[in-house]
Amino acid sequence: MDWTILWWLLAALTVIAGLAGTVVPALPGVPLVFAGLFIGAWIDNFEIVGWGTIGILAVLAAIAWIVDFVAGALGARYMGASARSFWGATIGAIVGLFFGIPGLLLGPFLGAVIGELSGGRDLVRSGRAGVGAWLGIVVATAVKLAIAFLMIGLFLFRLGLDQIGAAA
Repeated sequence: MDWTILWWLLAALTVIAGLAGTVVPALPGVPLVFAGLFIGAWIDNFEIVGWGTIGILAVLAAIAWIVDFVAGALGARYMGASARSFWGATIGAIVGLFFGIPGLLLGPFLGAVIGELSGGRDLVRSGRAGVGAWLGIVVATAVKLAIAFLMIGLFLFRLGLDQIGAAA
């Protein structure tokens, strides 16, 4: 029995889960996209999508992972937030998962505000910190999505080049 179709299905489902994970904070989005693309390259023993392309995809995945942490922290710091705000926003994002889209949008903001309030800050400074943390998370999500689609595009481009060469 040829397992190729099942392997491609696993690769595609992993990439789809990774794309969802770029928006849903509880899933490791870009690493899952990388894993799915790695499986896709492995299916033909890295003949079409070789190690050079895999290396580029790995670097992009690492950049996305770094952006995920740095953007939230920088957004919060820009608005004068403390570390409590950053961790509050992260916890708020995870709790927000259970409340659908409104929870995903409001969770990081409320978590950052609660984090700041727990440190003795006033409501105005806590609100600014919440806005900063929320903006950082939004920017990080946009960058992670862009990188994930870039990774998929590079992978598909590489597959397409092989198909063009096979047709010639």
